[in-house]
Amino acid sequence: MKVIVLKVRWSVKDRLQKSLRQVRDAGTKVRYLMIFNVLHGRSCHETAQVLKVHPTTVGRVVKRFEQYGEAGLQDGRGDNGQDKLDEHFLQELDQVVRKTPQDYGWKRPTWTRELLVETMVRRTGVRVHAGTMSRALAAIKARRGRPRPRVLCPWAQAKKTRRLNHLQNLSATLPRHERLFYEDEVDIHLNPKIGLDWRGFGQQKEALTPGTNAKRYLAGALDVRTGVLVWVAGERKTSYLFLDLLDALRKRYPRVRRLHVIVDNYRIHSSTIVHAALSGYLAGKVELHFLPPYCPDHNKIERVWKDLHANVTRNHRCRGINHLMQEVRYYLVKRNRQTLRQRLAA
Repeated sequence: MKVIVLKVRWSVKDRLQKSLRQVRDAGTKVRYLMIFNVLHGRSCHETAQVLKVHPTTVGRVVKRFEQYGEAGLQDGRGDNGQDKLDEHFLQELDQVVRKTPQDYGWKRPTWTRELLVETMVRRTGVRVHAGTMSRALAAIKARRGRPRPRVLCPWAQAKKTRRLNHLQNLSATLPRHERLFYEDEVDIHLNPKIGLDWRGFGQQKEALTPGTNAKRYLAGALDVRTGVLVWVAGERKTSYLFLDLLDALRKRYPRVRRLHVIVDNYRIHSSTIVHAALSGYLAGKVELHFLPPYCPDHNKIERVWKDLHANVTRNHRCRGINHLMQEVRYYLVKRNRQTLRQRLAA
Protein backbone atom coordinates (compact mmCIF):
# COMPACT_ATOMS: atom_id res chain seq x y z
CA MET A 1 0.00 0.00 0.00
CA LYS A 2 1.59 3.22 -1.17
CA VAL A 3 1.60 6.01 1.41
CA ILE A 4 1.89 9.57 0.15
CA VAL A 5 3.52 12.01 2.56
CA LEU A 6 2.13 15.47 2.00
CA LYS A 7 3.46 18.39 4.01
CA VAL A 8 2.25 21.98 3.96
CA ARG A 9 2.66 24.96 6.21
CA TRP A 10 0.12 25.74 8.91
CA SER A 11 -0.80 28.93 7.13
CA VAL A 12 -1.64 26.93 3.98
CA LYS A 13 -3.70 24.45 6.00
CA ASP A 14 -5.64 27.30 7.61
CA ARG A 15 -6.31 28.81 4.20
CA LEU A 16 -7.52 25.45 2.91
CA GLN A 17 -9.92 25.10 5.85
CA LYS A 18 -11.38 28.55 5.18
CA SER A 19 -11.74 27.79 1.48
CA LEU A 20 -13.45 24.47 2.25
CA ARG A 21 -16.13 26.24 4.28
CA GLN A 22 -16.87 28.52 1.31
CA VAL A 23 -16.97 25.81 -1.38
CA ARG A 24 -20.44 25.09 -2.79
CA ASP A 25 -19.54 22.69 -5.61
CA ALA A 26 -19.73 19.07 -4.40
CA GLY A 27 -16.88 17.81 -6.60
CA THR A 28 -14.53 20.57 -5.49
CA LYS A 29 -15.39 19.92 -1.85
CA VAL A 30 -14.50 16.23 -2.24
CA ARG A 31 -11.08 17.18 -3.65
CA TYR A 32 -10.41 19.41 -0.62
CA LEU A 33 -11.40 16.53 1.67
CA MET A 34 -8.97 14.23 -0.15
CA ILE A 35 -6.12 16.60 0.65
CA PHE A 36 -7.12 16.90 4.32
CA ASN A 37 -7.29 13.10 4.68
CA VAL A 38 -3.83 12.70 3.18
CA LEU A 39 -2.49 15.52 5.38
CA HIS A 40 -3.72 13.57 8.42
CA GLY A 41 -1.69 10.51 7.43
CA ARG A 42 -4.21 8.40 5.53
CA SER A 43 -3.09 6.48 2.47
CA CYS A 44 -4.74 6.81 -0.95
CA HIS A 45 -6.68 3.59 -0.42
CA GLU A 46 -7.91 4.61 3.04
CA THR A 47 -8.93 8.04 1.75
CA ALA A 48 -10.70 6.44 -1.22
CA GLN A 49 -12.67 4.14 1.10
CA VAL A 50 -13.73 7.03 3.32
CA LEU A 51 -14.83 9.29 0.45
CA LYS A 52 -16.20 6.50 -1.78
CA VAL A 53 -13.90 7.29 -4.74
CA HIS A 54 -11.24 5.35 -6.64
CA PRO A 55 -7.69 5.35 -5.21
CA THR A 56 -6.23 6.58 -8.50
CA THR A 57 -8.50 9.63 -8.24
CA VAL A 58 -6.97 10.46 -4.86
CA GLY A 59 -3.46 10.06 -6.24
CA ARG A 60 -4.22 12.29 -9.22
CA VAL A 61 -5.70 15.03 -7.01
CA VAL A 62 -2.72 14.93 -4.64
CA LYS A 63 -0.30 15.17 -7.57
CA ARG A 64 -2.15 18.21 -8.95
CA PHE A 65 -2.09 19.81 -5.51
CA GLU A 66 1.68 19.30 -5.24
CA GLN A 67 2.19 20.90 -8.66
CA TYR A 68 -0.32 23.76 -8.58
CA GLY A 69 -1.30 24.17 -4.96
CA GLU A 70 -4.90 25.13 -4.14
CA ALA A 71 -5.55 26.03 -7.79
CA GLY A 72 -5.17 22.33 -8.64
CA LEU A 73 -8.27 21.54 -6.60
CA GLN A 74 -10.57 23.67 -8.73
CA ASP A 75 -12.79 22.26 -11.47
CA GLY A 76 -10.70 22.14 -14.62
CA ARG A 77 -13.60 21.57 -16.99
CA GLY A 78 -13.88 25.28 -17.58
CA ASP A 79 -11.10 24.90 -20.18
CA ASN A 80 -13.08 22.33 -22.15
CA GLY A 81 -14.80 24.97 -24.26
CA GLN A 82 -18.46 25.89 -24.47
CA ASP A 83 -20.85 23.71 -22.48
CA LYS A 84 -22.82 21.45 -24.80
CA LEU A 85 -25.83 21.46 -22.46
CA ASP A 86 -26.60 25.12 -23.08
CA GLU A 87 -30.05 26.69 -22.90
CA HIS A 88 -30.81 26.08 -26.58
CA PHE A 89 -29.89 22.38 -26.33
CA LEU A 90 -32.04 21.86 -23.24
CA GLN A 91 -35.04 23.67 -24.75
CA GLU A 92 -34.80 21.55 -27.89
CA LEU A 93 -34.45 18.37 -25.80
CA ASP A 94 -37.56 19.27 -23.80
CA GLN A 95 -39.56 19.59 -27.03
CA VAL A 96 -38.20 16.27 -28.34
CA VAL A 97 -39.01 14.32 -25.15
CA ARG A 98 -42.60 15.56 -25.18
CA LYS A 99 -43.13 13.77 -28.50
CA THR A 100 -42.46 10.18 -29.60
CA PRO A 101 -39.55 8.78 -31.66
CA GLN A 102 -42.01 8.07 -34.47
CA ASP A 103 -42.65 11.81 -34.77
CA TYR A 104 -38.98 12.11 -35.81
CA GLY A 105 -38.92 9.24 -38.29
CA TRP A 106 -37.81 6.40 -36.00
CA LYS A 107 -39.59 3.04 -35.87
CA ARG A 108 -39.24 2.58 -32.11
CA PRO A 109 -42.26 3.90 -30.12
CA THR A 110 -40.40 4.78 -26.89
CA TRP A 111 -37.31 6.85 -26.13
CA THR A 112 -33.90 5.58 -25.04
CA ARG A 113 -30.92 7.77 -24.16
CA GLU A 114 -29.06 6.59 -27.26
CA LEU A 115 -32.02 7.41 -29.48
CA LEU A 116 -32.30 10.85 -27.92
CA VAL A 117 -28.60 11.41 -28.62
CA GLU A 118 -29.05 10.60 -32.31
CA THR A 119 -32.18 12.75 -32.54
CA MET A 120 -30.44 15.71 -30.93
CA VAL A 121 -27.55 15.33 -33.39
CA ARG A 122 -30.07 15.74 -36.20
CA ARG A 123 -31.77 18.67 -34.51
CA THR A 124 -28.81 20.61 -33.15
CA GLY A 125 -25.66 19.07 -34.62
CA VAL A 126 -24.36 18.48 -31.08
CA ARG A 127 -23.40 14.94 -30.00
CA VAL A 128 -23.19 14.10 -26.31
CA HIS A 129 -22.45 10.90 -24.39
CA ALA A 130 -25.36 8.80 -23.10
CA GLY A 131 -24.30 9.65 -19.55
CA THR A 132 -24.36 13.36 -20.42
CA MET A 133 -27.86 12.83 -21.85
CA SER A 134 -28.89 11.57 -18.42
CA ARG A 135 -27.71 14.85 -16.90
CA ALA A 136 -29.56 16.78 -19.59
CA LEU A 137 -32.78 14.88 -18.88
CA ALA A 138 -32.39 15.62 -15.18
CA ALA A 139 -31.80 19.30 -15.98
CA ILE A 140 -35.16 19.58 -17.77
CA LYS A 141 -36.81 17.46 -15.02
CA ALA A 142 -37.83 14.74 -17.45
CA ARG A 143 -38.79 11.39 -15.94
CA ARG A 144 -39.83 7.95 -17.06
CA GLY A 145 -43.45 7.01 -16.39
CA ARG A 146 -46.35 4.97 -17.63
CA PRO A 147 -48.54 6.68 -20.23
CA ARG A 148 -52.19 7.16 -19.43
CA PRO A 149 -54.50 5.23 -21.76
CA ARG A 150 -57.04 7.45 -23.48
CA VAL A 151 -59.66 6.90 -26.15
CA LEU A 152 -59.81 9.58 -28.82
CA CYS A 153 -63.03 11.60 -28.87
CA PRO A 154 -64.86 10.88 -32.17
CA TRP A 155 -66.32 14.39 -32.35
CA ALA A 156 -64.79 17.16 -34.42
CA GLN A 157 -62.67 19.52 -32.34
CA ALA A 158 -65.03 22.47 -32.98
CA LYS A 159 -68.07 20.49 -31.82
CA LYS A 160 -66.25 19.26 -28.73
CA THR A 161 -65.11 22.78 -27.86
CA ARG A 162 -68.62 24.19 -28.25
CA ARG A 163 -70.04 21.58 -25.87
CA LEU A 164 -67.34 22.15 -23.24
CA ASN A 165 -67.76 25.93 -23.51
CA HIS A 166 -71.51 25.50 -23.03
CA LEU A 167 -70.97 23.51 -19.82
CA GLN A 168 -68.41 26.01 -18.55
CA ASN A 169 -70.79 28.89 -19.26
CA LEU A 170 -73.58 27.01 -17.49
CA SER A 171 -71.41 26.74 -14.37
CA ALA A 172 -70.40 30.42 -14.54
CA THR A 173 -73.93 31.78 -15.02
CA LEU A 174 -75.85 29.34 -12.81
CA PRO A 175 -78.87 31.08 -11.17
CA ARG A 176 -78.97 31.25 -7.41
CA HIS A 177 -81.91 28.85 -7.02
CA GLU A 178 -80.43 26.16 -9.27
CA ARG A 179 -77.66 23.61 -8.68
CA LEU A 180 -75.09 21.99 -10.96
CA PHE A 181 -73.59 18.54 -10.41
CA TYR A 182 -70.96 16.35 -12.05
CA GLU A 183 -72.17 12.74 -12.04
CA ASP A 184 -70.39 9.43 -12.53
CA GLU A 185 -70.32 5.83 -11.32
CA VAL A 186 -67.47 3.91 -9.74
CA ASP A 187 -66.90 0.17 -9.27
CA ILE A 188 -65.97 -1.13 -5.82
CA HIS A 189 -64.20 -4.51 -6.01
CA LEU A 190 -63.45 -6.79 -3.09
CA ASN A 191 -60.27 -7.77 -4.92
CA PRO A 192 -57.99 -4.87 -3.93
CA LYS A 193 -56.53 -2.47 -6.44
CA ILE A 194 -52.77 -3.00 -6.36
CA GLY A 195 -50.76 0.21 -5.96
CA LEU A 196 -47.38 1.53 -4.85
CA ASP A 197 -46.57 1.68 -1.14
CA TRP A 198 -43.51 2.32 1.01
CA ARG A 199 -41.81 -0.77 2.39
CA GLY A 200 -38.72 -1.70 4.32
CA PHE A 201 -35.46 -2.87 2.78
CA GLY A 202 -35.86 -6.45 1.58
CA GLN A 203 -39.56 -6.49 2.48
CA GLN A 204 -42.25 -7.68 0.06
CA LYS A 205 -45.68 -6.61 1.24
CA GLU A 206 -48.70 -8.71 0.33
CA ALA A 207 -52.17 -7.65 -0.77
CA LEU A 208 -54.59 -10.34 0.36
CA THR A 209 -57.25 -11.31 -2.16
CA PRO A 210 -60.45 -13.21 -1.29
CA GLY A 211 -60.25 -15.50 -4.31
CA THR A 212 -63.87 -14.93 -5.31
CA ASN A 213 -64.44 -11.28 -6.19
CA ALA A 214 -67.53 -9.33 -5.14
CA LYS A 215 -68.65 -5.99 -6.55
CA ARG A 216 -70.70 -3.00 -5.55
CA TYR A 217 -71.34 0.19 -7.47
CA LEU A 218 -71.62 3.81 -6.43
CA ALA A 219 -73.38 6.55 -8.35
CA GLY A 220 -72.29 9.99 -7.16
CA ALA A 221 -73.05 13.62 -7.89
CA LEU A 222 -70.58 16.38 -6.96
CA ASP A 223 -72.10 19.76 -6.16
CA VAL A 224 -70.09 22.34 -8.10
CA ARG A 225 -71.01 25.14 -5.71
CA THR A 226 -70.27 23.44 -2.37
CA GLY A 227 -68.07 20.45 -3.27
CA VAL A 228 -70.40 18.10 -1.34
CA LEU A 229 -70.89 14.60 -2.74
CA VAL A 230 -74.28 12.88 -2.86
CA TRP A 231 -74.11 9.16 -3.57
CA VAL A 232 -76.10 5.93 -3.63
CA ALA A 233 -74.90 2.33 -3.71
CA GLY A 234 -76.20 -0.70 -5.54
CA GLU A 235 -75.35 -4.23 -6.57
CA ARG A 236 -75.78 -3.53 -10.29
CA LYS A 237 -74.81 -0.58 -12.47
CA THR A 238 -78.10 0.03 -14.25
CA SER A 239 -80.43 2.89 -15.07
CA TYR A 240 -82.23 2.24 -11.78
CA LEU A 241 -79.03 3.04 -9.88
CA PHE A 242 -78.82 6.32 -11.79
CA LEU A 243 -82.48 7.08 -11.06
CA ASP A 244 -81.89 6.35 -7.36
CA LEU A 245 -79.21 9.04 -7.42
CA LEU A 246 -81.49 11.56 -9.16
CA ASP A 247 -84.17 10.81 -6.59
CA ALA A 248 -81.64 11.30 -3.78
CA LEU A 249 -80.72 14.69 -5.25
CA ARG A 250 -84.38 15.67 -5.48
CA LYS A 251 -84.90 14.83 -1.81
CA ARG A 252 -81.60 16.43 -0.72
CA TYR A 253 -82.46 19.75 -2.44
CA PRO A 254 -86.27 20.08 -2.21
CA ARG A 255 -86.26 23.88 -2.54
CA VAL A 256 -83.97 24.05 -5.55
CA ARG A 257 -85.92 24.89 -8.69
CA ARG A 258 -83.78 22.89 -11.10
CA LEU A 259 -80.99 20.37 -10.81
CA HIS A 260 -78.49 20.38 -13.68
CA VAL A 261 -76.57 17.11 -13.90
CA ILE A 262 -73.52 16.73 -16.16
CA VAL A 263 -73.11 13.09 -17.22
CA ASP A 264 -71.00 11.06 -19.62
CA ASN A 265 -72.34 9.03 -22.51
CA TYR A 266 -72.71 5.72 -20.66
CA ARG A 267 -75.89 3.99 -21.81
CA ILE A 268 -77.63 4.01 -18.40
CA HIS A 269 -77.87 7.82 -18.61
CA SER A 270 -79.88 7.85 -21.83
CA SER A 271 -82.00 4.71 -21.60
CA THR A 272 -85.74 4.54 -22.18
CA ILE A 273 -86.28 4.25 -18.43
CA VAL A 274 -84.39 7.48 -17.77
CA HIS A 275 -86.24 9.34 -20.55
CA ALA A 276 -89.54 8.21 -19.07
CA ALA A 277 -88.55 9.44 -15.60
CA LEU A 278 -87.36 12.81 -16.95
CA SER A 279 -90.69 13.19 -18.75
CA GLY A 280 -92.62 12.06 -15.67
CA TYR A 281 -91.96 12.69 -11.99
CA LEU A 282 -88.61 14.43 -12.65
CA ALA A 283 -89.96 16.74 -15.35
CA GLY A 284 -88.89 20.34 -14.81
CA LYS A 285 -86.78 19.37 -11.80
CA VAL A 286 -83.79 17.57 -13.37
CA GLU A 287 -82.00 18.43 -16.60
CA LEU A 288 -79.17 16.31 -18.01
CA HIS A 289 -76.16 17.75 -19.84
CA PHE A 290 -73.92 15.32 -21.72
CA LEU A 291 -70.14 15.60 -21.95
CA PRO A 292 -68.43 14.88 -25.27
CA PRO A 293 -67.60 11.16 -25.66
CA TYR A 294 -64.43 9.90 -23.96
CA CYS A 295 -63.66 13.09 -22.04
CA PRO A 296 -63.25 11.94 -18.41
CA ASP A 297 -60.76 14.74 -17.70
CA HIS A 298 -63.63 17.23 -17.89
CA ASN A 299 -65.71 15.39 -15.28
CA LYS A 300 -64.69 16.85 -11.92
CA ILE A 301 -66.04 13.93 -9.91
CA GLU A 302 -63.30 11.71 -11.32
CA ARG A 303 -60.89 13.28 -8.81
CA VAL A 304 -63.15 12.17 -5.95
CA TRP A 305 -63.15 8.58 -7.18
CA LYS A 306 -59.37 8.68 -7.55
CA ASP A 307 -59.02 9.82 -3.93
CA LEU A 308 -61.48 7.12 -2.84
CA HIS A 309 -59.34 4.42 -4.38
CA ALA A 310 -56.15 5.91 -2.90
CA ASN A 311 -57.61 6.12 0.62
CA VAL A 312 -59.79 2.99 0.77
CA THR A 313 -59.68 0.37 -1.96
CA ARG A 314 -56.00 0.28 -2.95
CA ASN A 315 -54.17 -2.60 -1.20
CA HIS A 316 -57.06 -2.87 1.28
CA ARG A 317 -57.32 -5.77 3.75
CA CYS A 318 -61.10 -6.03 4.09
CA ARG A 319 -62.22 -9.66 4.10
CA GLY A 320 -65.81 -9.01 3.04
CA ILE A 321 -67.64 -6.65 0.71
CA ASN A 322 -69.80 -5.33 3.57
CA HIS A 323 -66.71 -4.36 5.55
CA LEU A 324 -65.27 -2.66 2.47
CA MET A 325 -68.47 -0.71 1.85
CA GLN A 326 -68.41 0.46 5.48
CA GLU A 327 -64.93 1.87 4.88
CA VAL A 328 -66.15 3.54 1.66
CA ARG A 329 -69.10 5.18 3.43
CA TYR A 330 -66.91 6.33 6.32
CA TYR A 331 -64.45 7.97 3.95
CA LEU A 332 -67.13 9.76 1.91
CA VAL A 333 -68.96 11.04 5.00
CA LYS A 334 -65.67 12.28 6.46
CA ARG A 335 -64.82 13.94 3.14
CA ASN A 336 -68.12 15.83 3.06
CA ARG A 337 -67.63 17.05 6.64
CA GLN A 338 -64.12 18.30 5.86
CA THR A 339 -65.37 20.02 2.70
CA LEU A 340 -68.11 21.84 4.61
CA ARG A 341 -65.70 22.90 7.37
CA GLN A 342 -63.25 24.27 4.85
CA ARG A 343 -66.05 26.13 3.09
CA LEU A 344 -67.26 27.69 6.37
CA ALA A 345 -63.71 28.63 7.34
CA ALA A 346 -63.19 30.39 4.01
